[in-house]
Amino acid sequence: MELHQLLQEAKEKIALVSTQAELGDVRAFYLGKKSPLQKYMKKMSSLTPEERKTLGAEINAIKGELEDLVNQKRQALLDMEIEARLQKETVDVTLPGHVFPVGTMHPLKQMIRKVEDIFIGMGYSIKEGPEIETDRFNFEMLNVPKGHPARDMQDTFYISENLLLRTQTSPVQVRTLLEAKGKPVKILCPGKVYRRDDDDATHSHQFMQFEGLVVGPDITMSDLKGTLSLFIKKLFGSAREIRFKPSYFPFTEPSVEVDVSCFKCGGKGCPMCKHTGWIEILGAGMVHPNVLKSANYDPEKMQGFAFGIGIERVTMLAQQIDDIRHFYLNDKRFLQQFERGNK
Repeated sequence: MELHQLLQEAKEKIALVSTQAELGDVRAFYLGKKSPLQKYMKKMSSLTPEERKTLGAEINAIKGELEDLVNQKRQALLDMEIEARLQKETVDVTLPGHVFPVGTMHPLKQMIRKVEDIFIGMGYSIKEGPEIETDRFNFEMLNVPKGHPARDMQDTFYISENLLLRTQTSPVQVRTLLEAKGKPVKILCPGKVYRRDDDDATHSHQFMQFEGLVVGPDITMSDLKGTLSLFIKKLFGSAREIRFKPSYFPFTEPSVEVDVSCFKCGGKGCPMCKHTGWIEILGAGMVHPNVLKSANYDPEKMQGFAFGIGIERVTMLAQQIDDIRHFYLNDKRFLQQFERGNK
């Protein structure tokens, strides 16, 4: 076969290939070690120097032209593959997008934000603290020394003799008073607390609590009553009646419990309020002088009030939920009943 015929045949074969694999086969046939061009190379030993020079130049020219054709075809095939992939993967931007489900904010989180918004609107700051506390901050600085009978009111999870899971968020109040160094404070302390309690429809070993503290000159019981009255009406609506009754807490004196007219019967009496017309929602009182003294405040110059409220309790009342355990079971059927609230 003449060299120009070989070149023409190779061009036709290269033009016909449609895949990279076929192109590789054609290249190996015409440019490989066993290609027809190699046969011409073997004949060169029997030629004169002038003939070898002419034949060598012609073979090299054909090799170069075939290499260029193969490279051009390889790039053309690659461009075709990319175009086919683009066509296959084309996205129709006019189609409606995927709708991703939006979760429901947990009812406890909704209540926390609502309570925080109310008190921030009254000038309070939000303070948080550790859930693992020392006996000193959780009890002693709150006027509950070792052996005090009030400790029996809070069955405690002890980690060691001096470390425990806090039974209230009151230690945050004590820490804030120490940091304030005798200056006025006005804070709200949200967080988890822990007590050894039976897990039944209304009790849990872990629950959430808000405690508030205001300390300053000339703070009186009327300030406490006005604050809680405004808070309760904002939280539950202006139709709710409020009742204060004497109580006992070791860290406040005098102490009160705050009742709200029943959400279900409006104060007429029903099973929900045990036919009293009232539901207890929180405890409060004037900060005990011993608590102020332990934080280096002069109770003759500075007074204050404090209050505590269980988030699960008020959420159960507001949403008429009959079992506290619903909050922690992650049952979507329960959680989806509530509005999403603010993100």
